[in-house]
Amino acid sequence: MSLLISIVLMLTSLLLILLILLHRGKGGGMSSMFGGGVSSSLAGSSVAEKNLDRYTFVVGIIWFACIVGFGLWTKLSQSA
Repeated sequence: MSLLISIVLMLTSLLLILLILLHRGKGGGMSSMFGGGVSSSLAGSSVAEKNLDRYTFVVGIIWFACIVGFGLWTKLSQSA
């Protein structure tokens, strides 16, 4: 079980990194410092951006559940 949680945790970590890097910069951060804020922003976000937000949120919830599950599994296996 620990191996399965570890594999899911690694996969969701990589996927979460990829999804976060796919997000468009909103300006005012490091991206605008290096020329990322030059592009004009349209009014409202696109459907693709909203879906990307949803996917990132779902993967983040799965990642968090894996962290909690792994911690509980480790604690229970050490006490037994």
